[in-house]
Amino acid sequence: MPELRVGARQLQVAQQTNLLDALLGADVAVPYSCRAGSCHACLVRCVDGEPQDLRPEALALDKRAEGWRLACQCQVIGDLQVEPFDPQRDGLAAKVVDLDWPGAQVLRLRLQPSRPLRYRTGQHLLLWSGQGVARPYSLASVPGEDDWLEFHIDCRQPGAFCDAARRLQVGDALRLGELRGGALHYDSDWQTRPLWLLAAGTGLAPLYGILREALRQDHQGPIRVIHQAHDDAGHYLAEPLQALAAAHPNLQVQLATASEQAAVLADLRLVSRQTIALVCGSPASVEAFARRLFLIGVPRNQVLADVFLPRA
Repeated sequence: MPELRVGARQLQVAQQTNLLDALLGADVAVPYSCRAGSCHACLVRCVDGEPQDLRPEALALDKRAEGWRLACQCQVIGDLQVEPFDPQRDGLAAKVVDLDWPGAQVLRLRLQPSRPLRYRTGQHLLLWSGQGVARPYSLASVPGEDDWLEFHIDCRQPGAFCDAARRLQVGDALRLGELRGGALHYDSDWQTRPLWLLAAGTGLAPLYGILREALRQDHQGPIRVIHQAHDDAGHYLAEPLQALAAAHPNLQVQLATASEQAAVLADLRLVSRQTIALVCGSPASVEAFARRLFLIGVPRNQVLADVFLPRA
């Protein structure tokens, strides 16, 4: 049986054992969320030996060259020594500079990193609480325009990170993990094309940043934003969205509730085959949006989607 070493601990594990399962089974504190290779919360560094990586493309080449692997996507096939990601050693320090509740269950968190962070709208960043809980969140801020990193945290359901986030105060410290490129972005080549931004819940966060980036780049084509929430109170950015629509004639904003989803989708009509559609939210909402976009004729390669996966 292969030997798995973590610090001073030596574990005997069966061949082909999932690395994350092996670590958790031995009470090694490795955070995890999606188990699908998307959130990157379960990063470990291979110090000696190499596991079988089922999704090598999920990590950037430079991260892989440094020995980092996603434990949820690896199997132990031989002797292996790993180090879990240590936010104090491997992460970037940040402090809370502002926080408020634009909606009853949505926390808007603004962080100032200890050194400048290069990012683009639509990317994800792994946040570590002071209690060592890690969760990935999409950036709602715009580089070059905002002096902070902004996140919208859905606190409707209890969870280790959002429970800790509820207790945060200005000046508190957090740690930042890996910055990842999401599927969502704004391309200046789209300037004259129709742009649809379809969001459910806090899936609005990255699309709000992308909307502001598009307007900052003076997007000339029509822009349509649809935000679906559980109820009217869930439209936590209604006022700033409506203010942007009042200031930009090419921007149309539509707010809908979950009970209105079928009617909203039925009302979608394709005006131009040049339409670019960006979709973000829960798996069910993204699937519903994507299915309708396909049915009305939006080319698949012009639909960019980012799914907020629930914790496994």
